[in-house]
Amino acid sequence: MNPTEKALWFVESHLPNAISLDDVAASSGVSRFHATRAFAAATGRSVMGYARARRLSEAARKLASGAPDILAIALDAGYGSHEAFTRAFRDQFGTTPELVRAQGSTRNLELVEPILMDSSLLSTLEPPRFETSRPFLIAGLGERYSCETSAGIPMLWQRFGPYIGHIPGEIAGVAYGVCVNGDDAGNFDYIAGVEVADFSDLPRDFHRVRVPARKYAVFSHREHISTIRRTTNTIWNKWLPASGHEIADAPEFERYGPEFDPHSGNGGLEIWVPVKA
Repeated sequence: MNPTEKALWFVESHLPNAISLDDVAASSGVSRFHATRAFAAATGRSVMGYARARRLSEAARKLASGAPDILAIALDAGYGSHEAFTRAFRDQFGTTPELVRAQGSTRNLELVEPILMDSSLLSTLEPPRFETSRPFLIAGLGERYSCETSAGIPMLWQRFGPYIGHIPGEIAGVAYGVCVNGDDAGNFDYIAGVEVADFSDLPRDFHRVRVPARKYAVFSHREHISTIRRTTNTIWNKWLPASGHEIADAPEFERYGPEFDPHSGNGGLEIWVPVKA
């Protein structure tokens, strides 16, 4: 399996954490040297340089949005002091955090965006099973993404992680990644969430999704989470055209059961695609 894809997923899903090259290598299942060489060959960047640039890029966005406390942004980006953060920020962008906040814009900064993982077609795809879902409710954090920005989804999961187990009405054991409200330009809302008994008493910024009773084609993704784009691409561009099924107007979602390990990305998941009965 591609160690660079695993490294990309690990960095993006642990972005604010103090990760080391040893952590990235362990998540990729290879040595430090192998992880370094493979990542550089695939992306033209060092893995830790990429992690640092991504943290600083996200910090720059928060500053441009008017974040009031630069020290809090520094700590969130993994820096122990305002001074250390300012040095790293200046080295990365050639300006200071204070100036970016004052200007309210990242227009003149060379931000580093998340790198998309491999989306080539699988040679074989395990046939799906078909189920009719029961109606249920999902609540969690959501963002609007495009095809170009969807590599930022692991960071959304990282933000949502601390809420799990503390959400009013939460039904424990399973998490869901839900795609809704797609448009012709390829934009969509993605919600990292859990099932809840009802929508009362939820945090104000939570998104809410009602999943109706609907027939679904259910695909198993048994490999590392970093290769999920290959599975979804194969479903939509190979299986679906040949299947004779039509897509239904309903949420599409990923189902993460207790076997999935959110730290390592191993354990597998299910992809539920709504189809017309």
